[in-house]
Amino acid sequence: MEFTLVNIFGEYTGIILAGLGAALAAFLSGYGSSQGVGIAGESAAALCKEKPELYGQALVLQLLPATQGLYGFVVAVMIVFFSSVDMSAGQGWYYLMAALPVAFGGLFSGPYQGRVSAAGMQIIAKRPENLSQAMTFPAMVETYAILGLVVSILMLVMKQF
Repeated sequence: MEFTLVNIFGEYTGIILAGLGAALAAFLSGYGSSQGVGIAGESAAALCKEKPELYGQALVLQLLPATQGLYGFVVAVMIVFFSSVDMSAGQGWYYLMAALPVAFGGLFSGPYQGRVSAAGMQIIAKRPENLSQAMTFPAMVETYAILGLVVSILMLVMKQF
């Protein structure tokens, strides 16, 4: 007997692969996001210890890396809604591949965005009026998470036509 996924999972191979894609989109982007939020949170806590009046500004910078996890969640939900139990293995592979841009985009950009947000805390520590400048730098890292989200969504939506 040949060892293939279709032989192991049978008629459910497609839905299992799609489910794996949804899980990877949510998990990997969420993991990257949680790392980024944690990194920025450490700096936010240190800043608030010295200057508690900057809590709101520090919170904004800490929340920026959280978006990657939301992007992965959106793609995971889309995959779940577009999937069906009777889908082919090829369709399942396609959904798994469509999940990868947002999954890896979030996994890698989240921690970097957290580091840049942490550096932004240094800006507002000295010049609280420069919050918009401090937010611009982490927003540049966000661009790559957004590109992963757009590619994943395009792949999922174009598959429907």
